[in-house]
Amino acid sequence: MVSPTPLSAHVQGNCVTQLCLPRAVRMVSLRAGQSDSIRQRPGETIFLKGGGEQMKPFPPNPEPLTPTCNPPCLAAAMPPGVSPGPEGPSAPAPSGRAGRQAPPPPRRSPGLPEAKRRGRARRLHQEVAELQDGLQHLDLAAEKPVPSGTGLAYDKELTSFHCLWDKSFPECPARLTSIWTKLVEDGLVERCVPVQARLATEEEILLVHSPQFLALMASTADMEEGKLRALSDTYDSVYLHPNSYHCARLAAGTVLAVVDKVLSGELRNGLALIRPPGHHAQRERMDGYCLFNHVAIAARHARERRGLQRVLIVDWDVHHGQGTQFIFEDDPSVLYFSVHRYDNGAFWPHLPDSDSSAVGRGQGCGFTINLPWNQPGMTDADYISAFLQLLLPVAFEGQMLVSPACFAHLTHMLLALAGGKVVLALEGGYNLHSLTEGVSAALGSLLGDPCPPLAGPAAPCPSALQSISKALGIHAQFWPSLQRVEVSVLSTEDEGVEEALGETGGVPSPVELPCPEALPFLEAPPPRRPPACTGLVYDERMTQHYNMWDSQHPERPQRVTRALSRLQELGLEPRCLRLPPRLATEPELLLCHSPEYVAGLRATVGLRPRELHRAGSRYNSVYMCGESFEAACLAAGCVLSAVDAVLAGQVQNAVAVVRPPGHHAEPDAACGFCLFNSVALAARYAQQVAGRPLRVLILDWDIHHGNGIQHIFEEDPSVLYISLHRYDAGAFFPGGPAGGAGQVGRGQGRGYTLNVPWEEPRAGDPEYLPALLRLCLPVAYQFRPELVLVAAGFDAAQGDPLGGCLVTPQGYGTMAWLLATLACGRLILALEGGYNLAATAESLATCVRALLGDPPLAPPPVLALPLSPHPQPSALRALGLASAVHRTYWACLRLHVPSMDCDASEDRSQAPQEALPSDDLSSLGSLSLEDRSQEGLGSPDSVPVGWTRRKMKTEPELEGVGINPEGEEAPPEGAGLAAPDLPEDALYAVTPLSWCPHLSSVAPVPPAGLDILAPCQKCGCQGENWVCLTCYQVLCSRYVAGHMVAHGDASGHPMVLSFADLSAWCYDCEAYIHHPTLLPAKILAHRLKFGNELPALL
Repeated sequence: MVSPTPLSAHVQGNCVTQLCLPRAVRMVSLRAGQSDSIRQRPGETIFLKGGGEQMKPFPPNPEPLTPTCNPPCLAAAMPPGVSPGPEGPSAPAPSGRAGRQAPPPPRRSPGLPEAKRRGRARRLHQEVAELQDGLQHLDLAAEKPVPSGTGLAYDKELTSFHCLWDKSFPECPARLTSIWTKLVEDGLVERCVPVQARLATEEEILLVHSPQFLALMASTADMEEGKLRALSDTYDSVYLHPNSYHCARLAAGTVLAVVDKVLSGELRNGLALIRPPGHHAQRERMDGYCLFNHVAIAARHARERRGLQRVLIVDWDVHHGQGTQFIFEDDPSVLYFSVHRYDNGAFWPHLPDSDSSAVGRGQGCGFTINLPWNQPGMTDADYISAFLQLLLPVAFEGQMLVSPACFAHLTHMLLALAGGKVVLALEGGYNLHSLTEGVSAALGSLLGDPCPPLAGPAAPCPSALQSISKALGIHAQFWPSLQRVEVSVLSTEDEGVEEALGETGGVPSPVELPCPEALPFLEAPPPRRPPACTGLVYDERMTQHYNMWDSQHPERPQRVTRALSRLQELGLEPRCLRLPPRLATEPELLLCHSPEYVAGLRATVGLRPRELHRAGSRYNSVYMCGESFEAACLAAGCVLSAVDAVLAGQVQNAVAVVRPPGHHAEPDAACGFCLFNSVALAARYAQQVAGRPLRVLILDWDIHHGNGIQHIFEEDPSVLYISLHRYDAGAFFPGGPAGGAGQVGRGQGRGYTLNVPWEEPRAGDPEYLPALLRLCLPVAYQFRPELVLVAAGFDAAQGDPLGGCLVTPQGYGTMAWLLATLACGRLILALEGGYNLAATAESLATCVRALLGDPPLAPPPVLALPLSPHPQPSALRALGLASAVHRTYWACLRLHVPSMDCDASEDRSQAPQEALPSDDLSSLGSLSLEDRSQEGLGSPDSVPVGWTRRKMKTEPELEGVGINPEGEEAPPEGAGLAAPDLPEDALYAVTPLSWCPHLSSVAPVPPAGLDILAPCQKCGCQGENWVCLTCYQVLCSRYVAGHMVAHGDASGHPMVLSFADLSAWCYDCEAYIHHPTLLPAKILAHRLKFGNELPALL
């Protein structure tokens, strides 16, 4: 069923989820093959994703994947004498007399810089080839139709039992009848596909329960009231009725009926209205109103009868589902996640096993995740934070105050898993009003209705943050997706951080931002989504803006024509409502731009080419033609047309396929291909239409920082600007300190600018999705936007010639899906960058699918990322720094993750490394569970790389937060990073990593063995030599001639072994590694070097 997979080995299976409300709704998810499942307690939800659909070949690409010429900003960086050409920069022309060719230079071995350059070029060419091959297999219009329809299972027979001796017993037939009445009144029943209830067979019940217990339950059908009461009294909070056995079988069978429909592809998702509940029931005993454990039976059924490999059970019932936990606590194929009230053991069922220290047993250690609330009154914000910070990162690798609307949000988030195949099964819930409202909201979410606005506090309470922090600290050792790096803002070199913290002495002090719930809010949309869910706006006249001097400039007309053609090929464009394009008027342009700047661009109309070239050269990386002004007005006007349609309720969301882009444009200057700032204009225009400072969230996921948007709104608290971009310490375009994490806004806008700057290339799904879950969505939920605008640049996509990053189309689709929970679904995507035509078209198409209500797809295996499925160390630092800076302003970020041991009954080191087969796992990008079965990758009991001693460079401001394999606390800040003050002759140890994501590159030792005395194969040096553990070449170290470093850069082989001290080094992790995978080479080298065996302690 389900076992953790790295965040990039995502779901392509099935899920069952239990639904439970105020003590009522819980979810269980089952995933097959490459999927992970989630299950929650009382109510259940099943996520099922079919795998292996045949993909159609991608249509031929007439345009090159890389531009044949560089934009001005890139050309300026080329060395003198090198000019851009069809194949990229060409070599300088040979010098010499006319008609005579200069003699070729003498051949010599390339130096280290040249070898590294060639290696990077070779890898880039390979990545482009892989992308083209991958996109040929990625067809969003699969031959099999996407399952549609929401199943609803209900049988009146389930109301035929009650407590004979206590008419006021909370678990009563009115629970079901009131829910059914509410669903009929809300018009939801008629929109669902009815599913026939059935009895579970004895064989199905025996998948979980013992034969003795089944026989006992069957005997109750013939008992008199006195015997029933006497038997009930031997259990905790249970009553029995002559019809109890029949109805318990009917409840279990009804869940199985919905599961089978979803797994077979007949339905996309479903809801099972059943009673009695089941998640407290154990193998041989009933407990807490529960007789048979329906969700556990469904999980085992999916695993053993349907062939699923993984199950994730998410239980959000207010009571802990101890029965489900006990059944699966030693089973690594089932991940159990429960968020429940605990009150430090004072809340029923009063078990130590309900605390976060209970993590499973034996092989199942790490596959139980409990999040116990230790006080009553937890709100929507607390549950949302639990999902974003803890559950979703893992799933993509009661006196409570939860509103019914919150269950719609939680359900929508779970629909991002397993292709949206979800089944909700009712468990607890005993306040009839909140129960019926919550079930109605969750079912509406399954049907695709927008998530309603949330009530109550916008930020999680301190007690919730403490519980989440504790659970994160415990489970970071099992799930790399939960690992974090705490950054000391005192030691960071990021410009602006000190100013951002003010006079706090480096210790963030809370700043009270305006309370969103006290502000006016747009009227909530009707319960159902509009008939035309998604608007689409485009105008062909925007293609008349082109570079007159360079037909292959990256920002070219084919960007939008190719994207629109792809939407038409996939049948997505006809499903959208075409919105009327229009020109932005001058008063609208003046909402963000100065009159002088608008007049200057208008004056370019009718200029001669030389004058146009001169006009464009006044700005940074900008070209102009005679039609540029009109195209820019159209781009802005089309986005404004989308705003009109969304705010008027004509459509729920919209996408604007526009160019030229806009997010770099300043109030009085063009910049970076951008003329008018379309997204900034849309935010101001929306506020003008609303007649007040509408709260607008702008998420900019373009690879370049949107300097123009930031500067326009940096003093405005009504607009929250979040940017995920490549920064490279200010060296990446547009350059300078504006994109640093320390830039938080000015004046009243302090805290409303949030930058997440990547310091290295190759960021992908493993970096972007954690950024969304850990930072963007928590802050956005606290901000409570009324409109969400996405500056949707796709130049972070894999294969983009300017971005150098690895985000997949599925990663973009998942981000768009999750953003739709905000602002009642009022979401507008406006195209910004993206210069690989194929990658941009596919990425935009996945986003449009998400806006139309089609859950995100899992990628085929050919798109598996070439790097680690876990975030890069530098990305963890970027996330940690942004969080450290902004926890001053946003309470949702005030997590303090401790390092601590867990309560496991057996040593984790005894758990087998291969719990599940991995051949049917595929990659969905950054949000996946760790796969314990991946051959060669070893145990997930790994530590963050942030605090391990590095060989070359140190970052003393980093502090890893996690637990090492021995359960010790991570060292304090700087520990293991800088050498302590020791005597000159003193020795000190370097702590190696116990695991790294590149161990799979280690090849078996060749039959000929090793030659530890071999010289460097490049220079013949007999000094400090290393052996490559992939190809087994022997080369010298960086301290000699650096040939092994050059080999690693050129070949991409990261793992090497020193013949000097037998240490293993990973170039990609920049860390020493010690792992069983390395022992065959180490043992042989030790035997050859010292004449004896390697000591066992090593």
